[in-house]
Amino acid sequence: MQHHSECLAVLEQLIAFDTTSYKSNLPLIDYVKHYLDHKNIDITINYNDAQNKANLFISTGPKDSAGVLLSGHTDVVPVDGQDWDTNPFEAVIKNNNVYGRGSADMKGFIACALVIMKRAADMPLTYPLHLCLSYDEEIGCVGVRHILTQLSSLIVPPRVVIIGEPTLMDVATSHKGKAVFQVQFYGTEGHSALAPNYANAIHAASSFVQSLIDSQQVVAKEGHLDTGYDIPYSTIHVGKINGGTALNVVPNLCQLDYEIRNVAEDSIAAIQTQILKDFAAKDAIYRYELQDINQYPGLMTNQAQPELKSIQALLPQSNITKLSFGTEAGLFQQCFDSPILVCGPGSIEVAHKPNEYIAISQLNACSHFLDKLVATLL
Repeated sequence: MQHHSECLAVLEQLIAFDTTSYKSNLPLIDYVKHYLDHKNIDITINYNDAQNKANLFISTGPKDSAGVLLSGHTDVVPVDGQDWDTNPFEAVIKNNNVYGRGSADMKGFIACALVIMKRAADMPLTYPLHLCLSYDEEIGCVGVRHILTQLSSLIVPPRVVIIGEPTLMDVATSHKGKAVFQVQFYGTEGHSALAPNYANAIHAASSFVQSLIDSQQVVAKEGHLDTGYDIPYSTIHVGKINGGTALNVVPNLCQLDYEIRNVAEDSIAAIQTQILKDFAAKDAIYRYELQDINQYPGLMTNQAQPELKSIQALLPQSNITKLSFGTEAGLFQQCFDSPILVCGPGSIEVAHKPNEYIAISQLNACSHFLDKLVATLL
């Protein structure tokens, strides 16, 4: 169909916008507003405090009934230091794939959603179609929180919410939650020739890392298990450590960044208590400050929901799965008492990597799915 090729053309435009999270997404937002300039489409723009990024909420059809809400994020991860074969911000079509940063995560879905939104605006909808586009998802689902506070005044709670993250068009009903922490360790500075006379901040951080490792073993052994996940238990991960100024100086400062990803039955607070208790037992002489940087909730949608069966019926073949990565879905679940699902084209296996791509067959599969989905709104 003609609109399937239009999805490809729109995706080429979207990839050309460098929407790395530390940059503005407004040029892409302006493009979307222009593309969806239609008398039957309402657009609400929601800026961040700095006015350099924005969420968009887009709607067509009756406002007083429960429809379908699609959602996706406009930001992408950096390409710095990655070895790309092509310009990451120029769509390259090769071997029936579209290469470019964000092609899979998740501008492929957004392209399909924009095309179907435009088509739906010319249809006599009985139920509405909504689309939410957010910023700063890649740095902790930050941007969407600002638009979610407005949605209850903009629409009737939808009958289903679909987050279009790459799942190869499988339907995901669950993913883990995530919490990010930063801890600063303070020691006492001195000459390394007299090192035992001073408190080494890197030693403190090393001891804390060991507490994270030991606590992970406890959580894996004694915590709840959910075999639907690739890793069936809650995980603790150290991602970054920085400290010291010179080899012959005892460091007085060391910073550590770590995360906890929890299955629904495990409490992040309880895991954090386990970590700090273990560290206190190892060595209590160090002074430290712990900061909660960011958290987003996990997703757990009841698989007995009728809407889940309805969505599956629109797909030629689809597995019910649980995701190893996080999404904005848990935040939508806090906002709406509606079934929240994750389903989109492309594979998470190629996301965040050099030469990220999406198969054209996946774009076509998503387009066919959205065609059938909109038909249920007539």
